Amino acid sequence: MSSLVYCTAQFKPRPGRDAELFAKLQSLEPNTLREDGCVQYRVTRQVSSPFADGESYPIVFHEIWQDMNAFEQHCQRREITEFFSRYCEAPDGLAQAWNVCVYSDAADEPA
Repeated sequence: MSSLVYCTAQFKPRPGRDAELFAKLQSLEPNTLREDGCVQYRVTRQVSSPFADGESYPIVFHEIWQDMNAFEQHCQRREITEFFSRYCEAPDGLAQAWNVCVYSDAADEPA
C-alpha cells in the first residue's frame, strides 16, 4: 500500500491577473522542492485540446508528497500560509477562487 499523497491545487485568477498569479505560484516551487517528503511540486496552466474539454480553474499545482504528514507540514509553512493569506484570502488578492484537494492511490482509504 502506498503512503503517497497527491494534491491538486487549482486557482482562478482575478481578471487580468493571470500572469502575476502564475509567477507568484512559480516562486513557491524552489523552496518547496527542497522540503522533506516533497516528491513533485509543479504549477501548470490549462491548455486547449479537443480530447480534454473538461472544466477547471486555469492554473493548477500538481503535487506529490511522501505521506500525509509531509503534506500537512508543507501546508503549515510560513511561506504557504502567507501566500494564501495575501494572494487568496485578501479582498485584493490575485486569486478570485481556489480549490485544494488531496488524494491517495490506496484502495482501502475512505472517501
